[in-house]
Amino acid sequence: MRPTPRSRCIILAADGPLYGLVLAGGASLRMGADKAALTYLGRPQLARAYDALISVVDHAFISVRREQADDPLRAAYPQIIDTLADAGPAAGLLAAHRAFADVALLVVACDMPRLDAATLAALVAARDHQSSVTAYQSPHDGRPEPFCAIWEPAALRRLQDLAAEGHFGPRRAMLATDTRLIVPADPGRLDNINTPSERARVCDGSHES
Repeated sequence: MRPTPRSRCIILAADGPLYGLVLAGGASLRMGADKAALTYLGRPQLARAYDALISVVDHAFISVRREQADDPLRAAYPQIIDTLADAGPAAGLLAAHRAFADVALLVVACDMPRLDAATLAALVAARDHQSSVTAYQSPHDGRPEPFCAIWEPAALRRLQDLAAEGHFGPRRAMLATDTRLIVPADPGRLDNINTPSERARVCDGSHES
């Protein structure tokens, strides 16, 4: 798989290759609509997440299930297709790790509508190459936020080992390795939306559809 060059750059990672991965392979069962396609300030959440990500990494991809690959929205971006079924978000991380085994991944969820390039740039600037993960501290429970975090190859290998044992939770892998926690300057940037009521709280309905 040939990486796609980024369109612009805010900062360069100094501690080894850093690729971006937008997790866009979910079934959106609780939302009842494709979260990647929901708009925020007039643009699909997937487009906003990808644009923020490509500004701070060397190359970026979106994670999709095979049946989503031809979806017009997702087809507009470089893809990494899941190879595991029923593995949740871990499927995307593991597929990307198989494609680029020696590359760190800045992983973001497509359902964080307020996530911006500045928040990601601050995370990259805080990247600790000696830690397996550099992650924002969740404002909700104080634990590492797995879906706005830099996963070094060592952490991805740990996730792979746990998956082989039937444990697919990304946060479990983070807690099983050395993680550097960063306090977000604006915790609201990490709000994600999984249900219509959460979307109503996060999004300004006068601008959304």
